[in-house]
Amino acid sequence: MKTTNEINGLRLYGIKACDTMKKARTWLDQQGLSYDFHDYKSAGIDRAHLEAWCDEHGWQTVLNRAGTTFRKLDDAQKADLDQAKAIELMLAQPSMIKRPVLDLGDRTLIGFKPDVYAAELATKN
Repeated sequence: MKTTNEINGLRLYGIKACDTMKKARTWLDQQGLSYDFHDYKSAGIDRAHLEAWCDEHGWQTVLNRAGTTFRKLDDAQKADLDQAKAIELMLAQPSMIKRPVLDLGDRTLIGFKPDVYAAELATKN
């Protein structure tokens, strides 16, 4: 017998201590949705996931340029960014990945907006 999570197929990627992550987890819990949580700061993330997310959403969406980790980079590291360079930065420092990333099985959502989550998850059921 499949578990609820296997049926829902939800996996949430992010960093445990992030405020936006806490909002997303609280929202999912309030909806009674189960999900696997992958903390990419402690468990890391592989190139295949980053490439898939960048292919789906564009590296400009996946790379969190507003965060402290990115802003602390020197100008040379920030210069001439493209998908390959952005993926290398995110592999080296997963804190630079925009969060959360909610994997719905057939697509992903980047960032947390309750109305978008509600609409996307309504079509999933």
